[in-house]
Amino acid sequence: MLNEFKAFLLRGNVVDLAVGIVIGAAFVAVVTAFVDYVLTPIIGMLFSSDFSSLDFTINDSTISYGLFLNSLIAFVLVAAAVFFFVVKPINALMARRKTQPDVDSTVKACPECLSNIPAGARRCAYCTASLSQVP
Repeated sequence: MLNEFKAFLLRGNVVDLAVGIVIGAAFVAVVTAFVDYVLTPIIGMLFSSDFSSLDFTINDSTISYGLFLNSLIAFVLVAAAVFFFVVKPINALMARRKTQPDVDSTVKACPECLSNIPAGARRCAYCTASLSQVP
């Protein structure tokens, strides 16, 4: 039973998942620090950086909408930081590393096997029927 447990722990999926969680936690710390120490002070120069004191009271119930605004601003800043500093550069890198040519998105049906093939194809990739004489 101990050998099975050891094999389970050392399986690639579990190790990859553990590494992903650790890297994710470190990435959260970096993004949070960037938002807290770089982006939030920039926003603070333009507007009040702390809305936590904003609230109103109805029937002895205090609604602290300022805390919600702080959380909303932090979320938008984190999302913007991840998008502009991670997603956009990765997409640009993947576009440069793309090795396959773009395939025409229009398709037609092969008259022999009725498979969808690119409209410019001269031979069916599925049944290898010649399509040069087919309009």
